[in-house]
Amino acid sequence: MMERLAPAARSDRYGSRINRDQSPWRALSVPYLTIMLASLLPFVLLADVMPIAPPLGFLMFIGWRIMRPGLLPLWAGVPLGVFDDLFSGQPFGSAILLWSITMIIIELIESRFPWRGFWPDWFTAGLGTTLYILAAMLVSGTEPTAAMGLAALPQIALAILLYPFLAQLIAGLDRFRLSRSRRIG
Repeated sequence: MMERLAPAARSDRYGSRINRDQSPWRALSVPYLTIMLASLLPFVLLADVMPIAPPLGFLMFIGWRIMRPGLLPLWAGVPLGVFDDLFSGQPFGSAILLWSITMIIIELIESRFPWRGFWPDWFTAGLGTTLYILAAMLVSGTEPTAAMGLAALPQIALAILLYPFLAQLIAGLDRFRLSRSRRIG
């Protein structure tokens, strides 16, 4: 009956809407691949004394965690931190520790304060990134000085200002991840 009244009501560009599903490979791999690709990007943007590029891998990691709370398991900080440690120049284990602690803290915060919204998410990501950059400076073995803290301010500011753009990118990647691409049955 519905097909006679409106033939296009149950179809999209792939055909039938009812008989479509997303690709399981793409649904599971897109977050991990984008986080790993973002961990590689600062490797290209090197500075002499202090890195100017924010930790894009961590920003993408925290963005996926905030935008899609149940997508990354609690232990995801370990393998993704290993990959980031291999390319970041930090001592091995620093990203493993800091990313795992970040996952646990965000999980505790979201269980305590379940409200969702752009401003609280941006605040959480900004605070988490600031603490991550400062903790990474401490874990790296350098002596913390006021000059080091001052040199980290542009990196922190850029990371905080970059989060809304990364949130838009993650939303687009999430739409791509969940788009229907295969026929069931």
